[in-house]
Amino acid sequence: MVTSPDNPFDSDAQIAAWRQYLEQHRALTEADADELEDHLCAEMERLQQGGLSADEAFLIASKRLGKLDSVAREYAEVHSRRLWQHLVYSQPEKGYGWRWELLVVLVLAIAAAMAIKLPDLMAWVPYDDFYADLFYPQNLALFGLPFVGAYFVIKRQLGLRGWLLLSGTTLMLTLAVNTYPFVDYADTLMLSAIHLPIVLWFVIGVCYSGNFWQSQSRRMDFIRFSGEFAIYYLLIALGGVVLTAVTVGLFGFIGLDIGDLVAVWILPCGAMGALVIAAYLVEAKQSLLESMAPVLTRVFTPMFVIVLMTLLLTMLITGQGFALEREVLIGLDILLVVVLGLLLYGVSSRDPQQPPGLFDSLQWLLVSAALLLDLLALVAIAERLSEFGFSANRAAALGENLILLFSLSGYAWHYWRFLRGKQGFSALEQWQTAMIPVYVAWALVVVLLLPPLFSFT
Repeated sequence: MVTSPDNPFDSDAQIAAWRQYLEQHRALTEADADELEDHLCAEMERLQQGGLSADEAFLIASKRLGKLDSVAREYAEVHSRRLWQHLVYSQPEKGYGWRWELLVVLVLAIAAAMAIKLPDLMAWVPYDDFYADLFYPQNLALFGLPFVGAYFVIKRQLGLRGWLLLSGTTLMLTLAVNTYPFVDYADTLMLSAIHLPIVLWFVIGVCYSGNFWQSQSRRMDFIRFSGEFAIYYLLIALGGVVLTAVTVGLFGFIGLDIGDLVAVWILPCGAMGALVIAAYLVEAKQSLLESMAPVLTRVFTPMFVIVLMTLLLTMLITGQGFALEREVLIGLDILLVVVLGLLLYGVSSRDPQQPPGLFDSLQWLLVSAALLLDLLALVAIAERLSEFGFSANRAAALGENLILLFSLSGYAWHYWRFLRGKQGFSALEQWQTAMIPVYVAWALVVVLLLPPLFSFT
């Protein structure tokens, strides 16, 4: 393949990278890779003879080849958006090799680890009592998540605009949650601490997209990233807990108690630094763990369908669905949020070109059961409001359940039309990405507006 001066796209390098990915699959022999590469080159030459440029021919040929071979199709599904990003942005990361990236990640991870100790080291707020004035729980998201955002600002080369977005949002939220005159252990303070990570995670998503949230495909990529990030972080956390327990035990055998060191330094610093490490691992995709999130989604979706349907029938039969206590409502809302997370990742990890299948029917049942449970929760919330009036917790619960009602209704409608062949799967994807700013907007309301509305109590 020849690279023209007007089109600096390096076909040979892209084909080599494409082949390198194929060779990572143990099921593929070298002969298989040779045959697939021949198919790709032949299709590219045909397309270029028809007037397409080298980059256009490569993108189209690699996608078409996906329809000829199942392994190549997997490559196209996983990497088509990455190819698109390369072609559209045309901003190669010169000099940004894996060693440089690893150094950046380590520096940011150490910075995140030290950030949570900074108030203690500067004698602002002692860490000995984690819940002292609720300072640390209130600011927990601010210690680690901005450094994840910084990683993507650097990796995507967002420049000054990216730094201003990340630092400006972080500074605004930091000032808000720390200057509001919250009453001790106020409900609004706890609500703010719970919803603050949602706002920051959206800012990370804007940086992750590389084009400041302008592309539908990059928004879907971020949803996939979020699911994989949760899996990676959980695995790192579990490994860290085991390693810490073994370390404490070994030191205990020789008569040294390092429990305080673990509680004050290792656990908080490790938890913050692991946020950056998990983000890097998802980006690097250095193992087959990248396929775990979709698999877990398909495993847990049927289980959640059974649990939700059983819970719904029990509540209706016993008549307990219309008189839910506060603790039950909180548990139900947590369950609905988990279900929404399953839906988000289930939609984002699905091939939009595939026809409706059994898993789509299960997703629709899951949405329908969640929707009915949300309606029961809203009835119970309305009864509590009529009896006790408005409070910060009830206002937050009402808003979140109304948003869930709207979101789940859209999912149910689009899934039903998709299952009946009335529309394509892309309508579901568009609904999903359109709802994300709504979730973030409500979280921002809870963080910034709800506290003064309820006098910071």
